Amino acid sequence: MDQREMFVRLRGMAWLAVCLFPFCATTAAGGANPAYNFLRSDISSRAAGMGGSFVGILDDPTSIFFNPAGLSTLSRPAGSVGFFKHLLDINTGYVAFTTPVEGAGFVGASVLYTDYGSFDRTDEASNVLGEFSAGDLSFAVAYSNLLQEHLHFGITVKYIHAIIDQYTSSAFAADFGILYNIPDSRVTLGASVLNLGTQVTEFESTAEDLPLDIVIGGSVVPRGIPLLLHLSFHKLNAETENFADRFRSFRVGGEFTLSQALRLRFGYDNEKRTDLKIGNSAGLAGFSGGLGIVVSDYRIDYALSSWGNIGELHRFSVAASF
Repeated sequence: MDQREMFVRLRGMAWLAVCLFPFCATTAAGGANPAYNFLRSDISSRAAGMGGSFVGILDDPTSIFFNPAGLSTLSRPAGSVGFFKHLLDINTGYVAFTTPVEGAGFVGASVLYTDYGSFDRTDEASNVLGEFSAGDLSFAVAYSNLLQEHLHFGITVKYIHAIIDQYTSSAFAADFGILYNIPDSRVTLGASVLNLGTQVTEFESTAEDLPLDIVIGGSVVPRGIPLLLHLSFHKLNAETENFADRFRSFRVGGEFTLSQALRLRFGYDNEKRTDLKIGNSAGLAGFSGGLGIVVSDYRIDYALSSWGNIGELHRFSVAASF
């Protein structure tokens, strides 16, 4: 077996697990599977509990993953760390931190990783020759500030690295976002362009697309109700048969403030529910929920996301202001 044949075999085994990861169902490239789909993760437990609808959220350090413009809505340094164990022993974790720079706005940084575990290396006769592993990693830095009163902007630049056994690939990408607080209201509108970039080294000789995503959305806190509601539309750049299908990938989320210390969250991801439907049944696929416990300057978050008949995902994260 030559090196190319070995790589194809190893990659096929790794992507068998990778394509069961939640970010690989349908992508911006007309249904193809671009590289680095781990970047589509809902990341934080708070976001996951709200169905991944997060582009118009204020005052959260994990905005660096969804809309970097949100970083300048923070009032002081803040950070977040989280982890979740996926199906097939796939593990994902992140660290994010942001801080104000006097007179210059906010800067932030993050690390996101996914470990797909170990796989048996076999030959054409299915003889086990050993094991290999696969994983993805992203390092990012971000900047956010006010363009004018109530209007925030942000940009994130990231380096992405992937490995399958001894084979590697890498890429550079950028996220761009804006966020607008409508004066004299409790409404916020947001938009972001995520993962705009290119590979600089490939697994093979053919470059792969990144999971480009154009997202718009907004949030509102109805007067007299301790509820934050959010709606967002994802993959607006996707190729579709008709215009209405461009809005198929919508997400709805909410967060009740039950007390000073307790938050209750719910969410719905329409695309996930559609893609995870088996026969005529989808179970609770696409629905999610979560809890947040606030203690002083710390917030502990938990989220449960349903994959219907496939199973559930549990996420934990901790956020703090300093």
